[in-house]
Amino acid sequence: MSTAIAWIRRDLRLADNTALHAAVSHADWVVPVYVLDPVLIERYAGTKRLAFLYGALNQLDASLCERGSQLVVRKGNAPETLRQLVLETGADAIYAEEDWTPYARKRDDSVVQDLPLRLVGSPILRPPGTVLKQDGQPYRVFTPFSRKWRTFPPPAASELLLPPSQIPTPETQSLPIPDHPILDNETLFPPSEQAALDRLQRFGQGPHAPIYSYAEHRDRMDFEGTSCLSPYLRFGLLSARQAFVAAYEALACAPDEESAQGAQTWLNELIWREFYVSILYHFPHVLENSFRPALQGIAWADDQSSFDAWCAGQTGYPVVDAGMRQLLETGWMHNRARMIVASFLVKDLLIDWRWGEQHFMQHLLDGDPAANNGGWQWTAGTGTDAAPYFRVFNPVLQGKRYDPQGVYVQRWVPELRLVPQRFVHTPWKMSIQEQDKYGCLIGQDYPAPIVDHKVARERALAAYRTARME
Repeated sequence: MSTAIAWIRRDLRLADNTALHAAVSHADWVVPVYVLDPVLIERYAGTKRLAFLYGALNQLDASLCERGSQLVVRKGNAPETLRQLVLETGADAIYAEEDWTPYARKRDDSVVQDLPLRLVGSPILRPPGTVLKQDGQPYRVFTPFSRKWRTFPPPAASELLLPPSQIPTPETQSLPIPDHPILDNETLFPPSEQAALDRLQRFGQGPHAPIYSYAEHRDRMDFEGTSCLSPYLRFGLLSARQAFVAAYEALACAPDEESAQGAQTWLNELIWREFYVSILYHFPHVLENSFRPALQGIAWADDQSSFDAWCAGQTGYPVVDAGMRQLLETGWMHNRARMIVASFLVKDLLIDWRWGEQHFMQHLLDGDPAANNGGWQWTAGTGTDAAPYFRVFNPVLQGKRYDPQGVYVQRWVPELRLVPQRFVHTPWKMSIQEQDKYGCLIGQDYPAPIVDHKVARERALAAYRTARME
């Protein structure tokens, strides 16, 4: 009887799992395995990130057990670990979903040298090399990439693969899934495939589904206007194809033009995800360097104490601190807040964007090398579709525009909960008497701004201009 290994990586699900489906179709026995790679565990060792991963592995194991299988967990270098597993099981094939990061490609190249690895499927819908210019070159700008991407036929619900009803698995030794602390935000992001599917359904189905107001509400930090699906897409509890099918179905069922715009806007965000994977694949140097060579030599200030204040949400700018504290407490941050805190780090504090990129990768549940890098380079003005280098977000105006009543700020910065709305984004403007009245002494209960935004903006513009002239 033939045996195949289903090597689970960024596809912690049973539904629409191309690699698992291929293994079940190929062999009489299937061994689902997850390899705990010390390199990745140590690189992205945020507590909540690992807790989410381990929780998802436990849920996947439970789902496999219901089908006569189990999740075999091993720890170590992937080529050596898989070689040992092939010897134990006699497997004649290893199926895995293809991954596109430089580390994953190097790892898979090593595995395929002497093991029967077959890569099928992808964490994105249109793998790198699919969406290219007429001359075969990769796109460097999002808009033409998106235009070409949309010329491909949209996926249909009929293409989605159903979960296998039975997965015969031989008895195989497994390590226990590591213990993980109870997630503080477990009600927000329960780490299970069913939670991902439920959230997708709530977001995208029905005449009043949130997807239809997405264009209008997605930037409001005080609204629940986003899908909150990014952690599930990152770890593959939800497939890219499932997300795109939902987007296209919502678009087809949109009750009016405004609702259709909401669905189109969310679809566009999914395509951005595909674009950044393509950029990382074709230009892997972006993980270490600026995409734009002209801005490679910015003279960063890189002040450690300022960086520490930013990480802790103690900058004295309420909307920045709210975003950073949301990240620390939940492992997630509203996308508009990500843009604001990133701009503040890079432009106001003049700290290298790579410091922020690393911090996000350690703490974000949805930390993805391609999207994270693309977002940081966009904000820093060093990337592909970069914001112009002279665009510097004013944290006060951003807060007033996207959190006008201070609901978001007061949720995550409790020191400001009694401060009236007119001061919630500028608490340092309160008089001493007002500070005392509202229980928020600046410099004691809540920090004074660590930089003057106007002065910091001019410093950043000067540094960027100098770098462009060199």
